[in-house]
Amino acid sequence: MQTATLRPARRRYVPPQHGAWAMLLVPYLAGLLAAGFRRPDVPLLGAWLAGYLFSYFAFQAVKTRRPGRFRPQLLLYGTATAVLAAPVLWVCPRLLWFAPAYALLLAVNTWFALRRDERALLNDLASVVQSCLMIPVVAVVAGVPPQRVLEPFLIVLLYFTGTVFYVKTMIRERGVPAYRRASIAFHLLALAVASLLGALPALVFAVLLARAWLLPGRPLTPKQVGLLEIGASVLVLVAAAA
Repeated sequence: MQTATLRPARRRYVPPQHGAWAMLLVPYLAGLLAAGFRRPDVPLLGAWLAGYLFSYFAFQAVKTRRPGRFRPQLLLYGTATAVLAAPVLWVCPRLLWFAPAYALLLAVNTWFALRRDERALLNDLASVVQSCLMIPVVAVVAGVPPQRVLEPFLIVLLYFTGTVFYVKTMIRERGVPAYRRASIAFHLLALAVASLLGALPALVFAVLLARAWLLPGRPLTPKQVGLLEIGASVLVLVAAAA
């Protein structure tokens, strides 16, 4: 009975967006591996996760035009984001330089939420850029110039952009030839760019190209697709760290 009671409560406060956690954690970890760990990275991670949860329910409020319905979640995650972000900004106020970029990208998300079209390709790509910006954010916290993490940023950006196309060919746009062609074309481009970065990134993106070429059309469930992407994320982290 207690477990049954907890499940609805969890659904109220935890979004059913399993793929989002990879987009949150992979760039953060890539930033740590590239720039090194500093104590502010702990509250930074908390603020990053809480900020995502706040934005999810904020966009739900915009989409449904019923902000009161999500007031408890907005209060909880908004407060948590502010409390956790405050000490990070106190020790590293230079992070505010990222605010205009995030504001612009969040405006794109808000526009698509108003249109109730969150699955639009442009909206997904805006979310990808938001997540990948965490790599230079972690670098700034570590006192490392953002240009020093350009290669990990490119590797993770190429991966998640390609994943947007690939996952659409596996689930929502399954069987649509135009999406499959776009996915393969992008992965070919990503492989060409990765080849300029080194042998390991090239090898990883060759594997990603193979999965984008061979797996669409196969009878894989969303859970199986997600499990394969966990393995792909690990490979990308290894390439980004190298």
